[in-house]
Amino acid sequence: MKKNYSNSFKSKVVLEVLRGDLTIAEIISKFQVSKSVIHKWKKQFLDNASSVFNAPHGKTIQDVEIAKLHAKIGQLTIEKDFLQDAWEKVQIRTKKS
Repeated sequence: MKKNYSNSFKSKVVLEVLRGDLTIAEIISKFQVSKSVIHKWKKQFLDNASSVFNAPHGKTIQDVEIAKLHAKIGQLTIEKDFLQDAWEKVQIRTKKS
């Protein structure tokens, strides 16, 4: 069965690797994770390291994306309300005619 590890656990393991205080064998023993998984996480970590600097201080990339989506939802809600009001006015005028 495939284990699911938290992002914080993965980061902890990768940072341990990058520190270089322990050998890969010691890290495998300490965290009970396979060598291939450790190398995969390290590659993912290094490939995405630059994205840390794209996010505003204290926010993750996911937080920024969620904020963008909330802004878009707000914009669409305003547009929908405006169009709904306009449609209701058109219907009222049509009924009077």
